Amino acid sequence: MVTNVTSFGRSGLYDWVIQRITAVVLAVYFVALLGYLLINPDLTYQQWQALFATTWVRIASLLALLALCAHAWIGLWTISTDYLTADMIGAKATVIRFLFQTACVVLMFIYLVWGIQILWGI
Repeated sequence: MVTNVTSFGRSGLYDWVIQRITAVVLAVYFVALLGYLLINPDLTYQQWQALFATTWVRIASLLALLALCAHAWIGLWTISTDYLTADMIGAKATVIRFLFQTACVVLMFIYLVWGIQILWGI
């Protein structure tokens, strides 16, 4: 079995399973938020703030944020390893792929920390 240290799940099957699980988590979260918005059509800022002040919504939002980061990393890693190949862009493919993956990790880390700060008011 060939593994790669930059892969999230360390194998294609694990990556596939993780991406499907994170997709379900994101779908449930966004359907729940959409349902809340449909039930409360005249939502005020105070109601929205009260919703996100509850611990269970913060935990659900954090879970969705982590799922989004994992889902995005697997997708971007797959794109970089499938499309940034030496066949298509020459011998510098490894450097370009490394820079692309590094930029993705840095941006996802920034977005994750920023999201946690917003959610938990740090």
